[in-house]
Amino acid sequence: MTPCAGTSPTVAVDNALPATPACQCSVADIRARLQAPTDGLSSAEAATRLQQQGSNSLPQARGRSLWRRLWAQISNLLILVLLSAVVITALLGHTLDSLVILAVVISQALIGLVQEGRAEQALSAIRHMLAPTASVIRDGHSQRIAAAELVAGDTVLLEPGDRVPADIRLERCHSLSLDEAILTGESLAVEKQPEALTSTNALGDQSNMAFSGTLVVRGTGRGVVVATGSRSEIGRISGLLQQTTGLQTPLLAQMDRFARLMATLVVVSGLLILLLGYWLSDLPFADLFIAVVGLTVAGIPEGLPAILSITLAVGVRSMARRQAVVRRMPAIETIGAVSVICSDKTGTLTRNEMMVSALACGAHYRQVRGDGYALDGGLNEPLAETLQTPLMLAAALCNDASLQADNGTVKIHGDPMEAALQVLVHRLDGDPVRLAQHWPRTDEIPFDAEYRLMATLNHDHQGRHQLWVKGAPEAVLQRCRSQLDETEGSVTLAQDYWSDMIERLASDGQRVLALACKEHSGSELEMTDLNDLQLIGLVGLMDPPRSEAIAAVAECHAAGIEVKMITGDHGLTASAIAARLGLHNSAEVLTGKQLDELDDQALQDCVGRVNVYARTSPEHKLRLVQALQSCGDGRNGDGLSGKRQGGAVVAMTGDGVNDAPALKAADVGIAMGHKGSQAAREASAVVLLDDNFASLVAAVKEGRTVYQNLKKGIAFMLPINGGESISLMVALLWGHTLPISALQILWVNMISSVILAMTLAFEPALPGMMQQPPRARNEALLSRPLAWKVLQVSLLFLVGIFAAWHWGMAHSGSEAFASTVAVNALVAMELFYLFTVRYPPGQAISWQGFKGTPVIWVAIAALILMQSLFNWLPLFQRTFNSMAPDLPALMVATGCGVAVLLILQLEGWIRGRWCNNHGD
Repeated sequence: MTPCAGTSPTVAVDNALPATPACQCSVADIRARLQAPTDGLSSAEAATRLQQQGSNSLPQARGRSLWRRLWAQISNLLILVLLSAVVITALLGHTLDSLVILAVVISQALIGLVQEGRAEQALSAIRHMLAPTASVIRDGHSQRIAAAELVAGDTVLLEPGDRVPADIRLERCHSLSLDEAILTGESLAVEKQPEALTSTNALGDQSNMAFSGTLVVRGTGRGVVVATGSRSEIGRISGLLQQTTGLQTPLLAQMDRFARLMATLVVVSGLLILLLGYWLSDLPFADLFIAVVGLTVAGIPEGLPAILSITLAVGVRSMARRQAVVRRMPAIETIGAVSVICSDKTGTLTRNEMMVSALACGAHYRQVRGDGYALDGGLNEPLAETLQTPLMLAAALCNDASLQADNGTVKIHGDPMEAALQVLVHRLDGDPVRLAQHWPRTDEIPFDAEYRLMATLNHDHQGRHQLWVKGAPEAVLQRCRSQLDETEGSVTLAQDYWSDMIERLASDGQRVLALACKEHSGSELEMTDLNDLQLIGLVGLMDPPRSEAIAAVAECHAAGIEVKMITGDHGLTASAIAARLGLHNSAEVLTGKQLDELDDQALQDCVGRVNVYARTSPEHKLRLVQALQSCGDGRNGDGLSGKRQGGAVVAMTGDGVNDAPALKAADVGIAMGHKGSQAAREASAVVLLDDNFASLVAAVKEGRTVYQNLKKGIAFMLPINGGESISLMVALLWGHTLPISALQILWVNMISSVILAMTLAFEPALPGMMQQPPRARNEALLSRPLAWKVLQVSLLFLVGIFAAWHWGMAHSGSEAFASTVAVNALVAMELFYLFTVRYPPGQAISWQGFKGTPVIWVAIAALILMQSLFNWLPLFQRTFNSMAPDLPALMVATGCGVAVLLILQLEGWIRGRWCNNHGD
């Protein structure tokens, strides 16, 4: 088990970590231990400590060097075999062959290198820094310094809008509230107070601490810096990141296994053919060795790395149009294999915008329609004017927030909850600005954590004075004697009814505020005036789910993907949001405290069943991701317990620093680009620029399309290489003249094969793709059906190559002419075979099949042009030992291609009928 995270920083002059948490220490004790006078450190002392403790900043992540990125492109085993062929052919004096093979290797490396560099550049545009400056007391007076110069013992002043520059033990708070979503995921601001705590609470409950990177929403504060840089809460998470290693993506694991298999087959076959050819044929050893090198070149799908890079690059560009930046190209395919999405709540599944979702006024309960801060909306049922007007006045006047509408976008200024009340006034057909002008404020009692309420005194133009109050329902209700009634105006307060209503709103995960009023004759306010109030009603506030996220969750479930919410928010809130989103089994919630009580095996037993986790820390999120990867997604037919073969492929979304370790450990980490932290983006493989969960679901579809097209590319290229290899084997063992030379094979593989296979990267998703379950992590890239198809098509290509060669010999008697006919037949068979790969068996011969995507016909035109150069340009004829084919030769080559198409379609049609009749 991991220890409970989110513990408070501890204090010492050298910024080391003794046992006593800062939240349990008194301010006087902390100042004594840090030798921090109340009038601040001197500049000389601060400079000395800065030298001892280091800068208040986090280490910058270093990108991979150019050489490391280049080595990553050529370290593929297939490419290394080709490099060996370069060296061998050069030593044997076949310089042209060596140069051509080397050009193939260089082109593959450059394609991958350029695409990776572009992805990194796309991300750099959205990076930003946190808290560049800080207000401190030094040398006895307040001054502004760079946040990086802060040291333990500094006295920091906090004001609204400030980013907290370090971990601070608060000593004075005046209505101070902090937005700690970056660390806890909780969307509501947290009220702060300076009193020491009796126990070390979870991070979100440490009310006397201000943590680096959080935002001051309201009020002012002052405190002592207890931790800076890597020793702060953000720094602790950074250290956890360094200890977390990312997993190899499923695609790269499959490609590694595939490369080893292909390399082994090619090398073993080459050695076997070399020995058998030496014993059975009369060829000189040097010529035989060059022929085996040609066999090696034929057997290696050297165009596959290019197809992989191009296919992934197309996916990267498609995701960019969907507001997603892919940092590491294989991640786009990994998303397609995802079986579990672990999502943060705030800002991802929800809007990160507070809104009044329900209200109780008089004896009536109403739901409020609308999204976030959008001004349009209303009540599900009308409310009497005698109730609605006082409700609007209380919400608009006892309020310090303001709204600014600009081209349909609403910006808030002030506390999010107060802004939500202003939005409510608009949805009730009111205008907060006009109401404030008609009822100007005379006096106020600002919100105070001790009394947990705020009051304002307003007067109208007729001289009437009215007292308006809002605050925590318990604090307001105990000061109320009556309640507003739509017919009688005022009746005795029904305490039990309002207690039940508070419980009802809270059980729905809403934060509850009470609104009250009272006529007042004076022009000033005192706390003693806030008695005998009249209760207007209650409002329930929450951060609502994104409407598009609800649809996206449903689409995930249809695609066999489980969605799990992991948040730092409270359990009731998390459960209520999960129910609205439609998460499976949303009523069962595990909290961080309960997770600490589970060992790894117990966690694996329940991780598939439970989909909602609340009050979690970075360690909890990391454990959950690793548990899912170990035991699978935990789903069977009923969505409950079970295991997925090979473990689940886990995507983790998040925006806060607290999400970064889990983002790095997940198979694919997905950070928010708009409201996300720099640490989250650095740890992720994908960045969603619109912070929208629905964009992630679009990415899943795009990832599945990428994998589908990559499989099509493999199904297209392997039979070509197989046909070439088998034809060379047969020729060598038979003592027959090679129908196609090594250079001609390279021409076919790198020109016609790559040009045609590249078109498959642009294929659209097949119908019903998002109704299919995700593939297993350990699924083989070369499955049995695909292997059978490779063998089947390879034999067809073998027959076509030898048939064309023998026809060419019979027609002209020239080996150069015969090999030219064989090459053209191979290219024609590739072209017609391409149409069978694009669609399921038996469906290629159709209008849609021949119509294809526009890039298909561009590729065909390019192929005809390049093959014309091969056939008729003298320079190419001398290089590749080719001759100009006549019309009958071109017809024979075309006939070979048509025959392949018809045979494969007939076989697919028969197999389809067989499967339908036998239910297979």
